Amino acid sequence: MPDLLDASPYDALLLLSFGGPEGPDDVVPFLENVTRGRGIPTERLKEVGSHYFLFGGVSPINDQNRALLDALRKEFAEHGLDLPVYWGNRNWDPYLTDTLREMVRDGRRRILTLATSAYASYSGCRQYRENLADALAALEAEGLDLPRVDKLRHYFNHPGFVEPMADGVLRSLAELPEEVRDGAHIAFSTHSIPTSAADTSGPVEDHGDGGAYVRQHLDVARLIADAVRERTGVDHPWQLVYQSRSGAPHIPWLEPDICDHLEERHAAGVPAVVIAPIGFVSDHMEVLYDLDTEAADKARELGLPMRRSATVGDDPRFAAAIRELVTERAATERGQEIAPCFLGSLGASHDLCPVGCCPARAPRPAAAGADSPYA
Repeated sequence: MPDLLDASPYDALLLLSFGGPEGPDDVVPFLENVTRGRGIPTERLKEVGSHYFLFGGVSPINDQNRALLDALRKEFAEHGLDLPVYWGNRNWDPYLTDTLREMVRDGRRRILTLATSAYASYSGCRQYRENLADALAALEAEGLDLPRVDKLRHYFNHPGFVEPMADGVLRSLAELPEEVRDGAHIAFSTHSIPTSAADTSGPVEDHGDGGAYVRQHLDVARLIADAVRERTGVDHPWQLVYQSRSGAPHIPWLEPDICDHLEERHAAGVPAVVIAPIGFVSDHMEVLYDLDTEAADKARELGLPMRRSATVGDDPRFAAAIRELVTERAATERGQEIAPCFLGSLGASHDLCPVGCCPARAPRPAAAGADSPYA
């Protein structure tokens, strides 16, 4: 096991997230950041932002990241891990470039990054690495001495990520009426992405190139379904489903959509459903609207009892998992041989993204990988 007190050679952890608006006046500027370069008119952005306006123009993601920051700092302090934690976003304040600039001015030279996405895909990994490269390029243009920036491995199959979600499913099953509980179906939900992006996601070590996004989610779903069976003695049927599609209708995306799936399960005679949002670290807007609003409305329309289980959020087990991943990676950087912690059949993900991993349509520089210009 790595030394729980030793994060060297790293001297800081960066929490890297998507960001979200924190009031009505923020919604359109935030969406302009998200869609920059696509030429989408303001009126269309106001339509897209209707989900945010339903909740006062506030996305829950920033407050949830603040809670995770507090949990990480508490976890590190309780275990004597002397590692400051910073926070930067892709699309809203605090912006990534500003945070990296602050870290450089604080003297941070080896930075380890935690992205709030657990799985391999372009939008969940490679794009964050491109954002890091863009921020480093901006600091280089300012004449600053650049730090080395690495990224924690994918943590989808770490016990500290899987076990809180399994407990959430068990709690949701217990909340269902007793007469429908044992027959409940589990819909494991994640963000839909274009099938082309899913096909080129990865690679996963020892499992060939591509297809990692779906394969990793299926592995997590099986782990949770197995845990539920072991705890309850009931083998609940389940399926991986998708939500939050945002692309052009002519481009194939992963299916089935969660609302279509609820209709299909109801037609098949399923008495109840638990939706488990395994693709999301916290209950941000896509969980709040697409599941707690749209899918919940669909279930009520069908007369189908439904519960939505919790994401990991700031669960202490998740904070402990991040601490373990930090010290695991630090030990590897120091040349120590360690056994990485994981569940399931896919093994621990790579520490360094290989060349061509989760490629974009147009190649762009990406940090924290084998092809990084900022190694």
